[in-house]
Formats: sequence, structure tokens, C-alpha cells
Amino acid sequence: MPRSLFRAAIPLLVLGVVLSGAATAAAQALTSGIPGAVVFQRILVKINGDLITQTDLEEAQINALRTRPMPPQTDAELQMALQAITPDVLVNAVDQMLLVQRGRDMGYSLDDEQFEEILDGIKQENDMTDEELVVALRQEQGMSLAELRAVMEEQMLAGQVQQDQVLRRVSMTDVEAREYYESNLGQYTQPATVMLREILVTVSAEGGAFNVARDNLARSRAESALARVRGGEPFEAVVGELSDGVSRANGGLIGPIALGDLAQEVRARIEALEVGEVGEVARTPAGYQILKLESSNAAAPTPFDEVREEIVNSVFNERRLEALERYLTTLRNEAIIEWHDDGLQALYEERLTRPRTPPPGF
Repeated sequence: MPRSLFRAAIPLLVLGVVLSGAATAAAQALTSGIPGAVVFQRILVKINGDLITQTDLEEAQINALRTRPMPPQTDAELQMALQAITPDVLVNAVDQMLLVQRGRDMGYSLDDEQFEEILDGIKQENDMTDEELVVALRQEQGMSLAELRAVMEEQMLAGQVQQDQVLRRVSMTDVEAREYYESNLGQYTQPATVMLREILVTVSAEGGAFNVARDNLARSRAESALARVRGGEPFEAVVGELSDGVSRANGGLIGPIALGDLAQEVRARIEALEVGEVGEVARTPAGYQILKLESSNAAAPTPFDEVREEIVNSVFNERRLEALERYLTTLRNEAIIEWHDDGLQALYEERLTRPRTPPPGF
């Protein structure tokens, strides 16, 4: 089934805690006690007259929990998760309602033909009949077709408003991309790298104590190796005979390595060499090491044409998110928002002071 419609259910233990956790997340429905009486939902906030209720918040919290790789398994984990997600859930719920309201004001709607196309797509993707779709909706989402249509329409309205009022007004030209590239050239510059070969003669450290005789023996072996290399023997051949390093299996080859990733002492040794040159024997924590500079590549910027698409996508994405936030701020400022819960209002207003991700679907 499409993940966008039928999500995997949260374990019943957790779902039950969410729905019945009266201490933090659940509100009691108010009834008159008369059979068939109207159930009044606890109202959390009115937005231009439309309501977000406690049930709406709980459903949004459950959906947010479902997106987590590992749902909470205990009451304590649940409370921590709810504290983490609720501010974003509140802001997204208000923003979604504002976008839907604006979409209705602009005359958008989901007509019968569009809804039938959505249903046909779901049925085709999941090889379902009409009856099987209705059953799956009820069992996995607790929804009727009418409720699904309402959800789909809200998503369509919000998406259409964002498309018309935000995306169409954001652009990124080639000239701007080039200017961004040149202003941020360091971001697109490949670091200087080297390929090395090494001969490493380790120093045995039996008992953990330094032993002069063993150290001298290792140094002697390393100096002998260096003499053989400088005498004309292939570096790789000497590696295969004398090196103790793990690079021995690859002819002593190491890299490519960014110069900036090397320890300062090693980098100084490398920078003193020409390509093909072999350095002196050096003492390292592992033993005695001989390095050969196999190849060297200077730092160089990646050509603009190779990163143009990346720049356009990145900068365009930043611009559209900034434009969306400006548009949502305008909608919030124009709206009549009446909070009925001071604690949730505080969470909502505090969250607006910090950078956040866009509403789902943008």
C-alpha cells in the first residue's frame, strides 16, 4: 500500500498510551450523559473561526510518531517524544489550516473527477477493488471515503496555494548561479591530495615496556630497507619483503589522502618530497616508517558546469523555503488566531522564533 496513505500502525501499547494518556495528551470529551447527545470536542485554537481540537492534535501527534524509525515503547519514552514533536505539530497544523483556508478563498476545490483519479491510482498500485479499498481504509486508517476525500482536498488546497503563491515567484538564473559559485568557490574546491607508499617496520613492545635493543633492531631493518630502495630496488618489492604495515598487501599504497587530513608532522615530511621521491626513515608511534610520494594533486575548483545543477537546486531550495516562511508569516499576521490553551500557545509562539522545516508536502 502507498506509504503516503496507509502507514504502518504504531504498536497497540503505544497507540493506547497516546490515546488514553490523560496526564498529558488526551482530553475528555464532554457529553450531557444522554444517549445520542452531541459530543463536544475540547477546542485548542480557533483560526479565522475554524477549529483545531484536542482530537486533531492527538491525530497529528500519532502521525508524527509514525514517521519515527522506532516508536516509543514506554510511558517515559512517549512523554519525551511528545515534548519533542508537539511544537512542530502545532505550527504545522496552524499553517496547514491557513493554507487550506486561503485555497478555498482562491476558489480551489477537489472535484469528483480528480478524486476518482486518486482512488483509481491507489487501487491500481495496490491491485484493489473498490470494496477492498473501503475495507483497507477503515481497518488501517479508521477512515471512510468521505473522510479520505476531505484529507485529500486539504492536501491539494495547501499544495496549490504553495505552488501559485510561492514556487512560481521563486527563480534562479544562470547568472545568479555563476555569481554564487564564484562567491563560494572554496565550497566547490577539491582539496589537495596525495598518494603514498610506505614501508613500516613495527617495534615489538612485549610487556608494554620500551626496549632499546628491539627499537634498535627495528631501526636497523628500516634503514636497510631505505638503502635497498635508494640502491635501485623497486619500492613495492622491498615493501613485500620487509614492511609490517597493513598496506603491505597493496604494495604499500595509501590514498588518495587529503593533505589537510594528515598529521602536521607527516604533512611536513610529504611536502618536502617531489613526486617519486622517497623520504628518510622516521620514528612514529607504530615504529619506523619510510614514505614515498607516489603522486600529488593540487587543490582545484570543480568546474562550474559540473556543479551548476547542484547550486541551482540548493539555492532555489533555500529561496523557496524563505519565500514560504514569509508567505506563512503574512497569513499568520492576517489571521484571527484565538488560543484556548495557554500552554500550547506558549509552545507554538516559542517554536516560531526558531528555524524550522517546512510543512509536510512542500
